[in-house]
Amino acid sequence: MKKLILVVLLVAIAGIAGVVRSRAKTSGGIRNWSQVVNGDKSSAGDAREEIRKTYELSPGARVEVAGINGGVKIETSDSKTAEVVVERTGNSQEVLARRKVTIDATADSLTVRADNADTSFFARIFGSNPTEHVTLRLPRAISLVARGINGSVIAGEIDGAVEVKGVNGKVDIAQASGAATFKGINGNIAVALKQVDQGGVDISGINGNIELRLNDGVNANLEAHGMNGNVVSDLPNVNVDKSRHGHYTAQIGSGGSSINASGINGNIHLTRMMTASTTSDRAKTKSD
Repeated sequence: MKKLILVVLLVAIAGIAGVVRSRAKTSGGIRNWSQVVNGDKSSAGDAREEIRKTYELSPGARVEVAGINGGVKIETSDSKTAEVVVERTGNSQEVLARRKVTIDATADSLTVRADNADTSFFARIFGSNPTEHVTLRLPRAISLVARGINGSVIAGEIDGAVEVKGVNGKVDIAQASGAATFKGINGNIAVALKQVDQGGVDISGINGNIELRLNDGVNANLEAHGMNGNVVSDLPNVNVDKSRHGHYTAQIGSGGSSINASGINGNIHLTRMMTASTTSDRAKTKSD
């Protein structure tokens, strides 16, 4: 029995040695394997790459940003031009080659997506990945989808729906109009809602505090359940009802479209949307 076990162990060791030898050959030998294990420190200095593209978008175009290993910043204006700037950094050119950025654009859509490239097994397991920082300068009249972002998502005013999913960082939307969805966010959320249409607002799986900045004309019904936190409001004529543990309801204005929140590990704060007039009013109050 002992001899049989010894034979099995020897065969297994030989098999592992063969796999390592084969991988080392296909990736350029032991020197490349050493670079992967040591985090590509053999190349002096940082590698950097910048991508710049410009497109024309129609009003209401769909813009999607996905799979970014870094922060996303979105600036908006009344123009029809979309400018995409992607800055990629890593320890070496080998590191940059482990991921690729794809940009697809038509008049009605723009997609900026980052994916892992077809690299060796050991590079995927032990090697470091590059970082992508995305800056978009977009028309205001769009709908936005951001998903799979390993960093913060900061956006300006958007005259359309917003969908943000799977973000490891804070989310700050200066303005959204229409439906809004936030799911699987590991960070605080701050969003200003100019209006809430029939699509409503859906918030779930949030590990952080949520600040909903509501326009004066917003009429909605809030229901929050599975809350590990509180719902508070500094809006006039909004009463928050806590009927049972972890469950809150509130009528905003005359009620209407739904704002649903579930699985929140943090607080929800209902406050007034800041506009030029409200900022002026607050400044005047302070001066008085």
